[in-house]
Amino acid sequence: MTDILTRPHVWRPGTAGHPPLLLLHGTGGDEHDLLPLREHLDAAAPVLSVRGTVLENGMPRFFRRLAEGVFDEDDLRIQVDALAEFLLAAEDRYEVAAGSWTAVGFSNGANIASALMFIHPERLSGAILLAAMVPFRDGPPPSDLSGRRVLVSNGRQDPMATAVHTSTLVDQFRSAGAETTTAPHTGGHTIAPSLLPRMAGWLAEAHGDPQQA
Repeated sequence: MTDILTRPHVWRPGTAGHPPLLLLHGTGGDEHDLLPLREHLDAAAPVLSVRGTVLENGMPRFFRRLAEGVFDEDDLRIQVDALAEFLLAAEDRYEVAAGSWTAVGFSNGANIASALMFIHPERLSGAILLAAMVPFRDGPPPSDLSGRRVLVSNGRQDPMATAVHTSTLVDQFRSAGAETTTAPHTGGHTIAPSLLPRMAGWLAEAHGDPQQA
């Protein structure tokens, strides 16, 4: 399994008792892009930040797309399985409790985080999805997401992750049993800095730390 860990990633250990974060970048990013979020969400959390292995015009992504906004769902499923296998190896190498990750994904990273939760719900405890679209055009595979928490933060002016995407994705998570929260902002396809304290509070509350919530 150790060969799987040759995939580019950054591991930063944290303090015992702080649940680990899985950081998943957007198109054209890499494993370093979202590392600053740790200081805003939980500075003591262990962090695993992973690079997408698919290239689109030289830009890393987590799965292929057929056109802008049109996902290659066959490749998406392949890449989700590969990411799930990588997480198993990372849990063993870095001594992380199985399935304890909270994914924090932006754009393409948010989309694979959603797909990972629907296909391999045992690998995640929750997710913060930033500028997230709907990964499966005809709906996700049947999943029981009871006990998992999801926060979706999309921009009201986002031309890609539209209001329809947001409401559909939220409905899909809620229908699968996930406790789902929305944190909209007035911007576009971006992360809203003003909402980071709310996300930190949501994360602390999710893991039973009312002093940080």
